[in-house]
Amino acid sequence: MKQHIEQLILTALDALRASGDLPVDAPTMQIDNTKDKQHGDFACNVAMVLAKPAKMKPRDIAEMIVKALPVSANISKVEIAGPGFINFFLAPDAFYSIVPEIYTKGKNFGRTNLGQGKRVLVEFVSSNPTGPLHVGHGRHAAYGAVVSDLLELVGYNVHREYYVNDAGRQMDILAVSVWLRYLEICGEKLIFPTNAYQGSYVMDIAFALKEKHQNKFVVPLEKLFHNLPKDEPQGGDKEVYIDAVIAQAKTLLGAEAFRTVFDLSLDMILADIRADLADFGVHYQEWFSERKLTESNVVDRMIERMQQAGLVYEKEGALWFRSTDFEDEKDRVLQRANGQRTYFVNDLAYHINKFERGFDFAIDIFGSDHHGYIPRMKAGLKANGIQPEQLTYLLMQFVYLFRSGQPVQMSTRSGSFVTLRELREEVGNDAARYFYVMRRCEQPVDFDLDLAKSQSNENPVYYVQYAHARICSVFRQLTDKQLTFDQAIGLKNLARLIEAPELQLLGTLARYKEVVVNAAKQHEPHLITNFLRDLANDFHVYYNSHQFLVDDANLRHARLTLIGAARQVLANGLGLIGVSTPETM
Repeated sequence: MKQHIEQLILTALDALRASGDLPVDAPTMQIDNTKDKQHGDFACNVAMVLAKPAKMKPRDIAEMIVKALPVSANISKVEIAGPGFINFFLAPDAFYSIVPEIYTKGKNFGRTNLGQGKRVLVEFVSSNPTGPLHVGHGRHAAYGAVVSDLLELVGYNVHREYYVNDAGRQMDILAVSVWLRYLEICGEKLIFPTNAYQGSYVMDIAFALKEKHQNKFVVPLEKLFHNLPKDEPQGGDKEVYIDAVIAQAKTLLGAEAFRTVFDLSLDMILADIRADLADFGVHYQEWFSERKLTESNVVDRMIERMQQAGLVYEKEGALWFRSTDFEDEKDRVLQRANGQRTYFVNDLAYHINKFERGFDFAIDIFGSDHHGYIPRMKAGLKANGIQPEQLTYLLMQFVYLFRSGQPVQMSTRSGSFVTLRELREEVGNDAARYFYVMRRCEQPVDFDLDLAKSQSNENPVYYVQYAHARICSVFRQLTDKQLTFDQAIGLKNLARLIEAPELQLLGTLARYKEVVVNAAKQHEPHLITNFLRDLANDFHVYYNSHQFLVDDANLRHARLTLIGAARQVLANGLGLIGVSTPETM
């Protein structure tokens, strides 16, 4: 309907421009749903936008536009309000037309071709495979999945990708943590490093290592801990200490044996992550390996290309990228003096690879701590001939978990965190998916476990699902009351729906397509949950104030047709965010 109103206004402006009464170009206008229906259904600010270029009072411009508006069967009345807002009142037929469209399109209601098949890569979660997914990762998973599905619904070709950080220091720490637990299982007594991974899952991997290789990787502890620096409890630096343990382990075990421990740790945790996400309804087209990237010559070729372009210089034995030439606050190290490459250089190569694979746009869904990382990455892309606007970052704020009104503390390294699997087991997938996408990504989520499990109107997912179940129950009652429903007759009698709750419900249903487009364009799934809450509320008000299974057959068919359309849209919206649609509750 907004497009229809915009076209009416553009037609009026064309006529006014042709007559010379308003010789200005059509501006970018805003058409909004009104909050108060006394002011119409939609309001447009076009007169205010034109006031300055036309050098006229906005109200005078509004009067000219209203007089020039073409007649539309969808518009019953147009009024000018305040300084020059143009308010449009819809005719009843404009509301009714949405119902047959919903029935015609069914599950595809809301689908558009806005994206025109352009290819988008959405990278999300990409958690280091150093332990199970925790509740924070769950928000990334739900948000990324819904953003991907939204983009697909509006016509983009979406590729969902998980970047597996299977190389680097954190994975070495995991491998050493597993090996040390393995030594304990084999009967060795040792003091576990402060900065090692301490969760029970490390012991599980160690048992698997023991079962598969017996005592093959046991070494004398006096060799392992010989001449090491002090750990933190003894007054040392825990980071320096764990790096020294890693170096010692690699020397004692040798490259092949260390790789065996490394790979078993990686494979077991990655398998757990895959299963966890699949059970959460999150699936990927590709799991992209960082290790394969670094073991290829992709990074070498990128550095060489940047060197030839004069974008890399050497300082104190290290290689630096002139990122300040591309609006970054300081230059960035690509390779340290010891020959070790930074995480940034690998990540830049990976992002360049995304566009080399032919994607038009890329979206990264990362934690809020990546805020300072954005300028250097966009600088690196620009230096390699890729427009920074092609990469969008969505930075997720933290999830704060509450049980019985008290915060639940989480610490990944110590192993005392609440896993995504534990959350799902406690509140269910539906509540987890819904609660995770209820807020903008820039806003933190206070996840109330008690609320998520409650069967009350205060629980938003229960409230919306209950609306769907209630509609299903109405249709089940037809048989019990020996009544019939004929959709065709209902569609012919939609004009019988003149009660305020009916018109409100019709108006909300008509908003769904617009909400989907806005949610996709703005990457904001919470617009869908907000809409579902409104739709459920409109239905509950209607249910509590009117009878559907009335004796008047034509009215009964019309009302059932209306709530059947509401059921379809509820199902579409809930399905879009990965939430089920129960028929009984």
